[in-house]
Amino acid sequence: MNTPRVTFFATQAGTAPRQIASGAGVRAYFFSDSRRTIQTALGLIWLLVGALQFQSFMYSKGFPQMLTGMEPGQPHWVASSLGWGARLANGNLDVWNTLFALTQVLIGLGVLYRPTVKLALGVSFLWVLNVWWLGEAFGMLFANAANPLTGAPGAVLLYGLIGLIVWPNDRPGGLLGVRGARIAWAVLWVVMGWLWLLGPNSSANATSNAIGAAPSGMGWLNSLLSTAARLTERNGFLIALILAAVSVAIGIAVGIDWQARTFLWLAIYLNAIYWVIGQGFGGLATGSATDPNAGPLFILLAAALLTTVVPSSSADRAGRV
Repeated sequence: MNTPRVTFFATQAGTAPRQIASGAGVRAYFFSDSRRTIQTALGLIWLLVGALQFQSFMYSKGFPQMLTGMEPGQPHWVASSLGWGARLANGNLDVWNTLFALTQVLIGLGVLYRPTVKLALGVSFLWVLNVWWLGEAFGMLFANAANPLTGAPGAVLLYGLIGLIVWPNDRPGGLLGVRGARIAWAVLWVVMGWLWLLGPNSSANATSNAIGAAPSGMGWLNSLLSTAARLTERNGFLIALILAAVSVAIGIAVGIDWQARTFLWLAIYLNAIYWVIGQGFGGLATGSATDPNAGPLFILLAAALLTTVVPSSSADRAGRV
């Protein structure tokens, strides 16, 4: 990926500072192409996650209790590791939580600053594995409690996948390549289709209960969630069947590059709905959210995949040459 000659943080001889600080300079630095735009969005989300980690709730007993609350139903090795992590954090919560927050802020700043993008993304991959295990319990997959509506298979996993796709190199699809990115997308969505068919997600009131339990913190959102929960009562099995089929279709269509743009946009719309009625905007208004949940990350992941898809008209023209 080519780096623009005009940079945001340094100037060449004879370059006026106001030129660098202009809108054109900012666009050239942060939004020079589609890959850089997604890197910028990813960096900003990392900054948001770091900022959320500084909330007073994270310095209270509520944070370790939130971690241990994921233990029920887990295999012994997962539950014991969650308990170990919670005890470690609780031993010196102020220090550990500040370290967690600063790590995420530094990752965000590193992704935003061009010279450190690779270093920041590399660190983020390690951090993602750590948090997906000890902070999200592998998206609750092993506890038979993972629900795509509420964010399964875990938001933090998507940070890493997006980072792989927008890794700064000259290869479309970053470290994964176009085929690898499509395969990863297909696997992710087929797994989500399978999750919809699990008993806890396909019972008569499963969807209604999940919506009713979504975090809120806003009066109007409480009303919307209550209405959605009421409308989906006793329809959980039908909803699960439909969304399982849609999820598998989204995964396979993009995986084999059949009408990929259409299905990527369908994924964007679907996750916008999930983010509102299933995830309550990640509980950002509650004061106890650790991240914005999976909705925005799925949307950003779809945007990253869109950069690898050749529009149908272009493909047709290329085939006629």
